[in-house]
Amino acid sequence: MVAATEPGKTTLAEKIDKLFQIVLRPDREPYSHDEVAKACREATGESFSTTYLWQLRTGRRDNPTKRHLEALAQFFGVSPAYFFDDEQSAKIAEELALLGALRDAGVRDVALRAVTLSPDGLDTISDMIDAIARRESGRGGQKREA
Repeated sequence: MVAATEPGKTTLAEKIDKLFQIVLRPDREPYSHDEVAKACREATGESFSTTYLWQLRTGRRDNPTKRHLEALAQFFGVSPAYFFDDEQSAKIAEELALLGALRDAGVRDVALRAVTLSPDGLDTISDMIDAIARRESGRGGQKREA
């Protein structure tokens, strides 16, 4: 993956890669470049090869047409602004991260159970999560198996 050129800015390659990481197939596996490229070809009626998509995702190419970006946005279910507006991109990336986290059954269960808590109860849970995250980051962030 290519690093962002300015602090706080995300490259096109990073944005595309984030979509592949978070927006998954119904079986929770990532989409292949071939699946996405084929859907984008069908949406635009234009050339959109697997190699071209890989080049965009890895930063080897960084000047796609507006129609190609719109097709990618449509496929992944995001607004085209995700690619064109850094402020919108940051908001959409946060929403995608939340959706990705909610796919985890354990996270979803905790979130659903927390809905009925008072503001004080939510603050307590938030403090506990922060403390556990700090402790686990000190151990290399070992993650439980789902």
